This record gives sequence, C-alpha cells and structure tokens, in this order.
Amino acid sequence: MPSIEYQATGRRKRAIAQVVLYKGDGKITVNDRDFETYFPRETLRMIIKQPLQLTGMNDKFDVKAKVIGGGMSGQAGALRHGISRALVKVDNDLKTKLKKEGFITRDPREVERKKYGLKGARKRFQFSKR
Repeated sequence: MPSIEYQATGRRKRAIAQVVLYKGDGKITVNDRDFETYFPRETLRMIIKQPLQLTGMNDKFDVKAKVIGGGMSGQAGALRHGISRALVKVDNDLKTKLKKEGFITRDPREVERKKYGLKGARKRFQFSKR
C-alpha cells in the first residue's frame, strides 16, 4: 500500500463512514466490495462521486471506506461527507469550493422519535367528537 494516505470520517443520519484516500486511479471500495455492487442505485453512486468530480480528483485517488449504520441513502451521504473532508486534507484550497456546494457541512437532520399516544412522531389518531 502507498505511504501517502488521507483519512476522514463522514456522518449522515445514523450512518458513519471512515474514509481513506490513496494515490491511485479512481477505484472506490466500500466495506471490501466494489461500490457499484454495494450501492445498486445510480443516484447514490452519483452522490458519492460528487466531491471527486467537483474538484477534478476522480482519477487521482483511490477511495477505501468502511461504512456502518443507517440505510443506503444515509450511508451514501456519509461517504460523500467523508470524501469531502479527506479532500480538504489533501489540499486546503479545495475547502471553499466544497463548502459552497455544501459537502463539508454535516447534515444535522435526524429522524424525530415516536411519541406515546401518537401514531408516529407527529401523526395523531383520528379524532372523534362523539
């Protein structure tokens, strides 16, 4: 393995992605699987590639990631966040470009918990006057 590597952690919803960037030819590996098989939906693959394409680094680095928790969408968002943070470690001048697109900021939205006496977080049972 090459000695030059950049590590970062990305988070989204309940998913956590530990990302390592190596000098390479643009291969992305997620949980020891090719990311095309791990993320079957094209939109999720597009989300993951966004920071690399924006900075023009998609064929300069290999991405190796370990993702735990959450669902498919949360994991893809966490991976994008982690890749963005690792790219800032590669070149700090990329931060303004990535920040403008919103890739550096951690998305704070979480699922609201279910409340007792209700169907979900906010939905109520049908009200009957009589």
